[in-house]
Amino acid sequence: QVHLVESGGGLVHPGGSLRLSCAASGDTANLYRLGWYRQTPGKERGKERELVAVITWSDGNTHRSDSVEGRFTISRDNAKNTVYLQMNSLKPEDTAIYFCNARAGAGNYWGQGTQVTVSS
Repeated sequence: QVHLVESGGGLVHPGGSLRLSCAASGDTANLYRLGWYRQTPGKERGKERELVAVITWSDGNTHRSDSVEGRFTISRDNAKNTVYLQMNSLKPEDTAIYFCNARAGAGNYWGQGTQVTVSS
């Protein structure tokens, strides 16, 4: 089992920045990928959670969705078992609940989610 605790969400004006953190604990020896997904209320079924960015734990390879390319950066601190999402140039359409996700062994784990609201 892997336990994930997110922090860093909040309210920000358009164009502003936020940094999300996700600390993993438990069976972290088998981590191979950590990442961020987001969910907007009212999304059609089957598309509830959108991949934002993921990072491979061993080599740091990253993948981001086209919608955040050039604005969001995912990084990790292996010593702290923590993944970060630096979000710059935020837009109102980035408003969502952001969930941390971990793949470890055969398991797929989720954090409780943190709200990000971009509004003037």
